[in-house]
Amino acid sequence: MSGQVWTPAPKKSAIPLHPMTFGMILGRSFSALRHNPKVLFGFAVAVQFGITAIAVVVIVLVAGFSAARIASVPAGSPDQGPIIAGTVALGIVVGVVLTLASVAFTSIVQGLVAADVSFAALGRKAPLRSLWSRVRPAFWRLFGYALLQGLAVLLWMLAVGGAAVAIMAGSDFSNSSIGLAVGLIVLLVLASIPLVVWLSTKLLVVPAALVLEKATLGAALVRSWRLIRGRFWPALGVMFLISAIMGLAAQVVSVPGSIISGVLGGVMAPSGSPDESEVIGFLALTILPQILVLAVQAITLVVQGTGATLIYLDSRMRYEGLDQTLIAFVERSAHGAPDTELGDPYAVDPARAVSKTPPPRRPVAGYAGQPYPPQAYPGQQYAGQPYPPQAYPGQPYAGQSYPAQAYPGQPYQAPPQAYPAPPQAPQALPPYAAQPQPTSPSAAAGAAAPPAAAAPTAAPPSDDWAAPGGAG
Repeated sequence: MSGQVWTPAPKKSAIPLHPMTFGMILGRSFSALRHNPKVLFGFAVAVQFGITAIAVVVIVLVAGFSAARIASVPAGSPDQGPIIAGTVALGIVVGVVLTLASVAFTSIVQGLVAADVSFAALGRKAPLRSLWSRVRPAFWRLFGYALLQGLAVLLWMLAVGGAAVAIMAGSDFSNSSIGLAVGLIVLLVLASIPLVVWLSTKLLVVPAALVLEKATLGAALVRSWRLIRGRFWPALGVMFLISAIMGLAAQVVSVPGSIISGVLGGVMAPSGSPDESEVIGFLALTILPQILVLAVQAITLVVQGTGATLIYLDSRMRYEGLDQTLIAFVERSAHGAPDTELGDPYAVDPARAVSKTPPPRRPVAGYAGQPYPPQAYPGQQYAGQPYPPQAYPGQPYAGQSYPAQAYPGQPYQAPPQAYPAPPQAPQALPPYAAQPQPTSPSAAAGAAAPPAAAAPTAAPPSDDWAAPGGAG
């Protein structure tokens, strides 16, 4: 008996384990949400609603406290100025805290999406605890990267605003200086759009590198820069279409909701009646579209994170052969090998990692079991080697004569063969002579021999004739 044990075929993964086309990446960015909707969609929407609710409550409480505090100070009091300054500072602090909470939420969702896509490529569906265990070591690096992005935007805004204020202050805030400052702001904002798009695309896969490779922030920035090299336009196109589609979906939800709430609010309370039921209905009509918008925003964040992770996997498949590593991992796992023995398939092999020199890209082929075309790798070019002709000893064969074949347009030539003579015309036979009838051996022995004159012209048989098989 054989020592092999039958094992079922590996489960088909939700992510293709080969280099993907533009349309495949775009389609999988939306369809991958169905792979683990309870974790991704449920967690993203729940946290989005929680942060929004907390932000609204905090803003309302701080605004009410600030208004009451300012109203409690009589006009012209010496404490009015410090109280107003403290209120403004409190508002700034609250805004910074809420911004940091939003950044933390975005970082967690990006990390969870990257981890879930990595499990989906292996044909697995991980629970929230497993995803968080993979994201937790990289959380602060994700948080720092999000803060770095926000800090870069803030510094750019301060630089543009400072330049505009300097221009206006140099001309005592005259109308011409204000117009020049506004024109400068518009020009700088328009000029910064290509820069922001270029940098955000080049650094698109930083969250995936932080989570899946456990890289430091600096190493992740370098990895993203090198992996996107040669894949800039597909990455930009995918993210642009995702943003456009989800932005259109948000407008489809928000605009009709705002119109309906405005129309029904005027119908329900045309005179501004402070009836509690009417106020509650108006608030419901106002909040419901915003809830739908928040849900769409959560879905947008998940889809964008999925698209960025797919671009990361596609780049590594093309440049580093990650698809072969993932296929080997899936096959060995299907044969019962434990994860501790298989290791981490997303670990970077220094011998195959992309470097400063752009690596050759693999062609997109080999779908559905089709083999990849042969590839010519640099450094393996062999010159043609002339081989001397080899003389093989002739083998004598008996000559065989074959009849000639008749071909169209060629007269048939019969081979020289000995054929029997053709039949001739019948000739007159001599008169029939009665032939002696054969007799039995006993009668033949007693009968007299025929006379010599009646014998045939041929030589007579010998006297010692015997039957075949008889005694001699």
